[in-house]
Amino acid sequence: MSFAAARKKAGLNQVDAAKVLGATQGAISMWENGRTKPRSTQIVEIAKLYGVTVDELLKEDEINAES
Repeated sequence: MSFAAARKKAGLNQVDAAKVLGATQGAISMWENGRTKPRSTQIVEIAKLYGVTVDELLKEDEINAES
């Protein structure tokens, strides 16, 4: 599941997610577009906020890396 799909499934927009995570909207956008990756500690926080597991959140990244 992509970061964007997980965020949308949780009913959050980028601005609201950024506020809860202590990040900027720009950072959320870059994570979702694959330009940067969140720190490992942030991935756990993101997964909790979005209501998914870390494995679910990172699964698409692993598939894309193999392509």
